[in-house]
Amino acid sequence: MQDIRLSATARVNLSTPMHYFNKLADHFAEHGEVVRTERKGQIVLSYGTATIEADEECLLLQAESDDETGLAYMKYAIADHVIEFARTEEPIIVWAGHGAAGSLLPYFREMRVLSAKNISPNMRRVSLHGKNMQRFAYGGMHVRILIPPVHVDTPQWPVTGDDGRPVWPDGDRKLLSRVYTIRSIDPESGNVEIDVVTHDGTPGSEWALGAVEGDIVGMTGPGGGDAGDADWYLLAGDETALPAIGRIIERLPPNVTVVARIEVDNPAEEQSFNSRCNLDVQWLHRNGVDAGTTTLLQDAVKLVRLPSNGEQIFVWSGCEFSAFKAIRSYVRKHLKLERNQHLVVSYWRRGVAEE
Repeated sequence: MQDIRLSATARVNLSTPMHYFNKLADHFAEHGEVVRTERKGQIVLSYGTATIEADEECLLLQAESDDETGLAYMKYAIADHVIEFARTEEPIIVWAGHGAAGSLLPYFREMRVLSAKNISPNMRRVSLHGKNMQRFAYGGMHVRILIPPVHVDTPQWPVTGDDGRPVWPDGDRKLLSRVYTIRSIDPESGNVEIDVVTHDGTPGSEWALGAVEGDIVGMTGPGGGDAGDADWYLLAGDETALPAIGRIIERLPPNVTVVARIEVDNPAEEQSFNSRCNLDVQWLHRNGVDAGTTTLLQDAVKLVRLPSNGEQIFVWSGCEFSAFKAIRSYVRKHLKLERNQHLVVSYWRRGVAEE
């Protein structure tokens, strides 16, 4: 039986459709493949495709994907950026087609805490259980954990709005939202492990420290980038990226080489990996210096020599914003790696709370 391609369309009236068409095409060219003609463009992302066409009065939008989660992501991404770029015009977007407004997000799951324990002094592993978890095993490593207020017995979860974006509960039912990496997942059992850095005193770390068996949270995802296919990898990050680095290392086959450079506070924060690949790990210790104030990670990355024997290379890095800028610039300008050969992202920014 052939899979059904899901699709939705919308018409958005704007004063200068071509202006916003160009802004959308330029933006998504940084995140995927964009093929464009004078007034029409196709955007190809990991979870679906979108077609945008500009006429004299409006943008015509079409989103497509092979599954409900992918379609919801495409509608959300396109609508969110149309509204951001044209915010002074307050555009109205109403999608028609697959994906009903008012229903729970197709990329949402209600999860129950199974256990919580420290795996190092400042890293706590929260084990969760949910139903129908197969879609969370691919298409990105990151999820958003939704933590209900402590006084709410029955949480109110987000639903899909007319414009494809989530409609969030507010007031005394407002949810705390934090992004984490799935450290491991067993789709058959429905069990998921989330590792949380706890030394920063944030609301997310307070949740992890206080989580007990039976607690209910929400989870949306998966999303975010992943490491592409390669023969040789450079993985670099601080403790916030350690769950992602560990997950990547542990899934790679024996014929792959991984060079990992990982910044943590001290030797007690180091972790071991159940690895089959050829692994070279170097731990970088701040020894009490505040995270985000050193150049340990970018300096270590610059000392790594890439192979020159024709191996397929991929560089993956997740870290604080300053290190992210330095590493991304080095990878693009000095190493001259193509877009499909690297993914360098900022996981956090010193002095700025995640909201």
